[in-house]
Order: sequence, then C-alpha cells, then structure tokens
Amino acid sequence: MTDSIKQKDFKLPGVIYIALCIIYMEVLVKLFTHNTFFNIGLLFMPIFSFATSFIIYGFSFLFKEKNRRLFVGGCICLLLVLFATQTIYHRFFNRYLIVYSITGGGIGQVLSGDIARNTLSAVLISTPLVLALAVPTVITFIFYDKITVCKVPNKKWYIYLVPTVILHITALSVISLIPSTSVIHSGLFDPNHSIESFGVLYTEVLDIKYNILNFPQKLVIEDEDDSQLVQSSAYNISNFDFEKLYENEEDETLKTMHKYFSEKSPTHQNEYTGMYKGYNLITVVAEAFSPYAISEELTPTLYKMKTDGFDFTSFYTPIWGVSTSDGEYIVSTGLIPKSGVWSFYESSENYMPYCLGNMFRADGVKNVYAYHNNSYTYYRRDLSHTNIGYNYKALGNGVEKYVENVWPQSDLEMVSGSVSDYISSNERFHAYYMTVSGHLEYEKDKNAMASKNWEYVKDLKCSEQLKGYYACNIELDRAMEKLLSELEKAGVADKTVIMITPDHYPYGLEADIGDEYSVWREILGRDVETEFELYKSCLLLYCPSTKNAPTVEKPCYSADILPTLLNLFGFEYDSRLLMGSDILSQSEGLAVMSNHSFISELGRYNATTEEFIPNDENTFVSEEEKEEYIQDMNSRINNIFKISAKILETDYYGYVLRDNNAN
Repeated sequence: MTDSIKQKDFKLPGVIYIALCIIYMEVLVKLFTHNTFFNIGLLFMPIFSFATSFIIYGFSFLFKEKNRRLFVGGCICLLLVLFATQTIYHRFFNRYLIVYSITGGGIGQVLSGDIARNTLSAVLISTPLVLALAVPTVITFIFYDKITVCKVPNKKWYIYLVPTVILHITALSVISLIPSTSVIHSGLFDPNHSIESFGVLYTEVLDIKYNILNFPQKLVIEDEDDSQLVQSSAYNISNFDFEKLYENEEDETLKTMHKYFSEKSPTHQNEYTGMYKGYNLITVVAEAFSPYAISEELTPTLYKMKTDGFDFTSFYTPIWGVSTSDGEYIVSTGLIPKSGVWSFYESSENYMPYCLGNMFRADGVKNVYAYHNNSYTYYRRDLSHTNIGYNYKALGNGVEKYVENVWPQSDLEMVSGSVSDYISSNERFHAYYMTVSGHLEYEKDKNAMASKNWEYVKDLKCSEQLKGYYACNIELDRAMEKLLSELEKAGVADKTVIMITPDHYPYGLEADIGDEYSVWREILGRDVETEFELYKSCLLLYCPSTKNAPTVEKPCYSADILPTLLNLFGFEYDSRLLMGSDILSQSEGLAVMSNHSFISELGRYNATTEEFIPNDENTFVSEEEKEEYIQDMNSRINNIFKISAKILETDYYGYVLRDNNAN
C-alpha cells in the first residue's frame, strides 16, 4: 500500500506532462534557430503550450483508457513533424516555413531537382536536433501510462476546453498591451518574428488564419509626421487627385489608402533626374552576393564596378520571409513583401506599371528580357516576370541551350549565351538577370561553381567554406567581365548602366549548430553584429562613361533601388506610390529591416530590444523628444508594411493608375 501511494505521488497530471513536452520542443527550436533567446517569447510559449495541452488532454478522454496513450503519442508525433520541419527548413533558408509554401508547391521545389541535394544536406545537419525533438514522442509511446495520471471520466472531457479559452483570452489581452506583439498579432503578422514572440504552435494558427483562411485585417494607418504641400514640377509625382478619389470611394480600405497617399511626402527631382535618359539598363539580382565577394585580386570586374561607380556606403539588404523571391520582389517593385505568401507570384495578375520591364516597354523599347539559370517555373517566375514586362527565359524555356544543368548553374554561361538576344548597336534594351552561381552550399564537392574555380582560391588562408563562397562569386565576376566585353564590342558600353545587388545576405556561410557566425569572424576579424551589420550589403551602379560618380553615405536599402533608377532614367512616376525613396534625392535616409528595426540618419532602432541608439548623444534635447521620434518612425515603418500588403491584395495600381486613368 505504501509503495503504491509513493508510485502515484511521482505521477504527473497528463495535461502538465503534455505541456512540458510542447515547451521542451519550443525551447529547443528557440534555442537553436533564434538570434535572441531571452525575449517575450519565454512568456507566451508556455501559455500557448498549456492551451494546446488542455485541448489534446481533453480530447484524449473520448478514447478508451487503453487507447489514450496512442492518441496523445500520435498528437505529440504530429507536433514533432511540425517542429522538425521548421528546424530543417530554417537550416536551409534561414527562414521558417509558411503554410502558403506547402499549398503553393514550395515543398515540392526543395525536394526536387538540384535543390534537393541541399535539402538532404540540411536534413543531415539537423539530425541531432531532430533526434532531440523526438525524445517526448518516444517517451510518450512507451511510458505515458506509467508517468501520468488521469482524473476525468469520459463524459466530462469537455471541461478541459475551458482552460484553453481562458489561457487564450489572457494571452490576447497581454499581447494587446505590448506594442511589439500587438503589431505582429494583428496588422503585421510575420511568421519569422511571430515564432520569436509566440512560439511555433501559435504562429501556425496565425499563419493559417491570415494567409490561408484570409481573415480580413482592417487597415489602420498610424499617425506620422510626413505631410507637406507639393508642386508637381519639383517632385516625382503624377497629376491626379487622391483627395477626389477619397471623396468618391466607398470601400473603407481604399479610402484609407487614398488618404495615406494624399498625405505622404513625395521625393524631389534632383540633379540626377534623367541623367541616364535614353540609356540601356542591365539589372542583376545576384544570389547571396555581398561586399565580402568583392576583391581586387579575385573579382577584379566587380571591384572596378564598385570603385568606379556610385558608392553607397550604408546600403542594406534585409532578409524576408521568402528569401530569394522576396529579395527579387522588393528590388523590382519598391514594395515591402507581404509576409506569409509568395508576393511576387501573388502580383502576377496585378497591374505593375512602375516595374522596369513595363517602364521600358512603355517607352518604346522592344528588347526587354529577363533570365535565370535555374528552373523556369521556380517560385512561379514564369508568371511574375512576364507580368512585369519581360520576355523571360530560364532552364526549360531556352536557357538550357547554353547553360549546363549542373548545380549551381553558371552565371558566365547564362550571360554568354543571352547577350545576343538584346545587345544591339542601334536599339535600346533592358535586361534583368537573377543569378544562381552564388547559391549555397559552398563545399567544393557539393558545388559545381566552387569546384570549377577552386584553383583560384585553394591557397587562401581561410576556411574551406569561405573559399567556396569566393569561388562561386568568381563565376559572377567572369559573367560581368563577359558582359562588359560584349557591350564594348557593340559600341554601347558608354550608354549602358549596370546595377547589381543581392537577393539576401549569404546565410549559407553560417556554420552548423554551435558557433553559427564563425565565418563572419574570419572575414571581419571579430564577432558580427546580427541585428544590422549582418545585412549590410552592396549596391553596384556602374556606367563606363560616368566619371566621378558620387559617394552616398545616407542609409538606404533594397526598396530604394527602383525609385532611384526611375529617377535616373527620367521615367515619370509617382514617388508616393512606392515604399522606397530615390536615394539620390533629398529624402531622409532610411534602411528598414524585416522585423521593423531601422537605421535612420539619426541613429538605429533595435525592434527586438526596443532600444534606439542615436548617432550623436546631443541629437535630442530631451528624452521626450527622443521617444516622440521613435514613435513617429515606428508608425511610419508600420504603415509602409501595411500599405505594401494592401497594394498587393487590392491591385491598387490597377485601380488607381489604370482604371482611373491617373497616369
């Protein structure tokens, strides 16, 4: 009898056991995939874990006692699949998997073709963590009946749903009181930041709610100090009346958008307006490109383009939820990607007049091409890129004629085989390239480009991984060398502008679990700062005939590229309708990160810690003035995220610029 009592004393209530299993998996994912462990997530993860536990435990009483262990074990096994999938996906993309990517075919993409090799590698690297995540599942199937105690008869199983509701309401109340979590939960849901704040489980609920079931999110624009009277002759704006549109509009979302744009400050035209009017343009979004890939010895062409071209010393490339595709989207559209969906693909039926392909076509240019040296349909570029004006070619649609299908494919082969499509001595052209030679992984035996150019890097005194990265970018350098040579032969080099920027930072350089940023320590000689410095990047803007190109020190980022090029080429556009700004204008410098951290001309704000560090201690005369500035900037940034999403959702350009003949 005594032994029996002691045995019962050591049994856990089943609901607590299940909650501990979920918390264990949440903590493991947070510990090994997040930059910041100690944050608000440590409060919400247990709450939502217990809320889920009460649901599982309550429903277990619908089964006979001998089957409850199987039901609970099955539920925890399903959670294991979820957590393991997120872990592996994060290892591959440095982002978390969104449900949209499953329904949209994203999983099929990473499990097929050449990408599958990297996926398998990510699985193998993640195996120790996956095995650790599997511990609760194993224990449950074997020992659940022995270590837990059940207290509720079958007919009262539903009472365990009550604590779930109470916990959920409590959590929502707390979330609403904290600005950073309130923003994520309602108007600006982002899975990557939601997981840091709420954990994996509740993020999946929100992801399904907002991006699969499409629950409406009311557009509420936050007050910001960004209005002024304008005269159209001095600004990049179009001649139409947002206030009139507002007065005649019945849809509340569109009314809010009209009001927002009517009050937004446009950018000034400036000494660079129309500087390249009538020129050709070649734009390159380079896979995982970075300042570290530019070297006078290893990549002399890229080095020349950087040193002889415009020098943007404080340019940033944030990483977004759908890494490469979102990187292309923000460069091509000047809009912030909408979280939880493939924004570029979602835009494929929208009217996108400001994208460069459509702008050049509207200007009478016929030779407008886009190229990619991987799959034609990957991320559904076959739809998005044709919609923005390009004759699009990739593997499976013409590029395979001159690009060998190795992994990753050659940028040099892509450029060499495509230049004859558009380079002409007497016709203007615009070409766009999305490269792939710089793609992870950078081991010699796993990367065709690293192997091809290994002889140039083999004697460098650095890690094999960094050698591989340099070798991959040598292929990009050779492609640019070939491009410049062909432009010279055609006699059009002096009338051609080349822009190169990354899709995202080279997260493939991150090490396995442990010393994650060891390669950055090699490069920098110190630890890298991960909130901002990790995303400090490069924007190359080069034209052989441009001498003494300026150095631009103000903060800027990927969304600023499109308006800068539109201004340089003298295209008519309304700068209020883009979320980026012409870098060469008098507009305030700003670089926005995907988690709403920002760098302005006055300092930098870390959204994770909610701390603003001014460049000069004397910038603000009082703490109140500083807080007002932070609040205004946060409102401004929240607004551009909200408005960007609504432009995509409502086809706003189609409504305003096409249907209302406003342009």
